[in-house]
Amino acid sequence: MEMTKNLARGPVSAQERALAPDLARGFMLLLIAIANTPWYLWGQGGERTSAHPGGGSTLDQITQGLIVTTVDLRVYPMFAFLFGYGVVMLYQRQVASGTSEKAAFRLLQRRNLWLVVFGFVHALLLWFGDILGAYGLVGLILVWLFLRRKNGTLLVWSGIGVVLLLLLTALTLLSAVALSPEEGTVDTFDLYFIIDAANGEPNYFASALARIPFWLMLIAIQGFIGLAVPIAILLGMWAARHRILEQPADHLTLLRIAAIVGIAIGWSGGAVRASAKLGMWEPSELMDGALEMVQLSTGLAGGIGYVALFGLMGHWLRNRTTLGVGGTAVVAVGKRSLSCYLAQSILCAPVLAAWGFGLGEHMHSFTMALYAVAVWVVIGVWAFYLEKKSQRGPFEVVLRRLTYGK
Repeated sequence: MEMTKNLARGPVSAQERALAPDLARGFMLLLIAIANTPWYLWGQGGERTSAHPGGGSTLDQITQGLIVTTVDLRVYPMFAFLFGYGVVMLYQRQVASGTSEKAAFRLLQRRNLWLVVFGFVHALLLWFGDILGAYGLVGLILVWLFLRRKNGTLLVWSGIGVVLLLLLTALTLLSAVALSPEEGTVDTFDLYFIIDAANGEPNYFASALARIPFWLMLIAIQGFIGLAVPIAILLGMWAARHRILEQPADHLTLLRIAAIVGIAIGWSGGAVRASAKLGMWEPSELMDGALEMVQLSTGLAGGIGYVALFGLMGHWLRNRTTLGVGGTAVVAVGKRSLSCYLAQSILCAPVLAAWGFGLGEHMHSFTMALYAVAVWVVIGVWAFYLEKKSQRGPFEVVLRRLTYGK
């Protein structure tokens, strides 16, 4: 086919894969499952300014506190970092094998475009919170603007993004502190409306029509307005050029600092948000919105800290003769992250949404988290089976065929 004529090589082989990125993606899918499943808790009633419903048992409250502190808005910057890292790895492998820079660039953009299509179909059929579309769209823009720029340029623009994000966070906090509760009254966006329309709708076709507008809104928020995704992608591109996750032994100091500082910042910001969510103190409506910005900005640091932690784990594990069944399964999930990500929706939406079995109406935070972990374990068993059979994930096969041709 025409798309493969100018390529010197095909997709990456199993032997060429680095351990740390796949290990990080495997664990990341667990965190994504935990972060996504609260959005399936429909029919809870009342206004919800976060995905987590009010009330519940002590276990439910503890579960919410842990998720808000360690998971919410910490996972998709991690995913974005790994996405940017993978973009550069793909590009460098093609160019090193003799593919022209122009052909390798077109290959990347074709892949990003197909990710947008995958995201649209995913949102239409199952899950309005799809992230593939946002990363594909941001990838199209950032690859066009930055792929062949110098390393310093990537860091400068990442720094500009961080400064803008911190300024926006500081402004929202200062406004919340300076204004009185009466002046700071705002019309909050009721997330229950989204949850009920997308997952509490018993008619499947009506729910599909509701999912697409919400998905488009999330693309704008996740991909551009929130700034965390483009910043993380640029940092991932910079890290890939230095092979930080592929050669962690050469970057141990950087990885340790990033892991300790990043996770500490991420958990500290999340703990503040969790304390307000659990009623330990009562923020004004304006302060509640400001805390979401704190959650977002500290989540960027937390997500990168998680990546660094898995880079250190990859360094520790790389000299072991075997990863064991559990480690092999986690890495197998990471190798098939696209298929395993979509499999989560296949196992969640028909079981939890009102148009399916509707179990989301009868669950709360603790039981929902247990379900998320169970889904990840089932997917891990499936990925382990595919690994032993030396088979790729089905959606990886489709994406590679669409990207590379025959």
